Amino acid sequence: MKNVTLSAVFSIALLACTNGEQAQASSDDSQKTASISPVDQDPFQINPVAEFDEPWAMTFLPDGQMLVTTKPGKLFQVSADGREIPILGVPEVDYGNQGGLGDVILAPDFSESNTIYLSWVEAGDGDTRGAVVGRAQYSPCPIDAECEQPELTDLQIIWKQNPKTTGRGHYSHRLVFSPDGKYLFIGSGERQKFDPSQDMGSNLGKIVRLKPDGSIPGDNPFVDQEGALPEIWSLGHRNILGIAFDSEGKLWNQEMGPLHGDELNLVKRAANYGYPIVSNGDHYDGKEIPDHDTRPEFEAPKVWWDQSIAPGGLIFYSGDEFPAWQGSAFIGGLASEALIRISFDGDTAQEAERFPMGKRIREVEQGPAGAIWVLEDGDGGRLLKLTK
Repeated sequence: MKNVTLSAVFSIALLACTNGEQAQASSDDSQKTASISPVDQDPFQINPVAEFDEPWAMTFLPDGQMLVTTKPGKLFQVSADGREIPILGVPEVDYGNQGGLGDVILAPDFSESNTIYLSWVEAGDGDTRGAVVGRAQYSPCPIDAECEQPELTDLQIIWKQNPKTTGRGHYSHRLVFSPDGKYLFIGSGERQKFDPSQDMGSNLGKIVRLKPDGSIPGDNPFVDQEGALPEIWSLGHRNILGIAFDSEGKLWNQEMGPLHGDELNLVKRAANYGYPIVSNGDHYDGKEIPDHDTRPEFEAPKVWWDQSIAPGGLIFYSGDEFPAWQGSAFIGGLASEALIRISFDGDTAQEAERFPMGKRIREVEQGPAGAIWVLEDGDGGRLLKLTK
């Protein structure tokens, strides 16, 4: 077993838990779980709001309502008190294992354009499939108003994973806009195929940078490199299930390692994060992968975990509900069944606290009033509002 690099600022207990995400920690792996905050023994109240069939992602509308996706292919408008309205016009998805309907975010100019962005999995030829990203027009139902069932219109696909492959894992398809609204970043998983992460002719195992209409920015790092796809921003990634900008405009991602070695990375232009050549985890058959410190030409993670936390969702917190946490990142834990807080000192990061949640946490978002909202994974996954 490889050594943990995290500083312990709290007591550690061992919990045996199962990670149902394919190609993550096996059911007999015990997970490290910290006690609640040593400063405040009751750091937040948990308020259940709604329940869904395999929820996957959420985002907030300007009026405080939410859009929530479910992996089987449904999109809901959800009020703060839990009223769920199904939305028409959602694309057909290839549902199974890790695949289906994925992320949802608003366009930076949503208040004027009513444009939203979705990711999902579509079938290809034969037994192949891949993630796609599209944008559509959406007119929300106002709070407490009677209206026709909301609908997506003018749906256009602007990006596809290339190539489509067999299997149903590691799509990633997380989305985020740059703070200035000029660029869309997409996390594209390596589909459990290993080598595509280093193949510049494939966009698998990459973070992609596009203009909002899907076109390629002329200043992308590999635009003029022969044999490289011009959309690539960074490479050498595995299964990216969280991507977010901090308050200083720096891009971060978290990704699932193979057998352990989950990572939090500071994403740099044109950087190579080394997978599958290096990882702080190992292959599932027991074959070792060299650690990052053996190959300094690859970017190493800022934080990594052994045992696996199986990360899901990533935010940087800026709200007033928990002022002591401003500037921290929060990661949802699937196998670890926890909400994990990361603290920062410049570009240095460490796990600061781990809050056991008793369920796999798929998604984390900050609400407009500063509450932290999370989605539990799986059938009957609850939408939870965390407040003081």
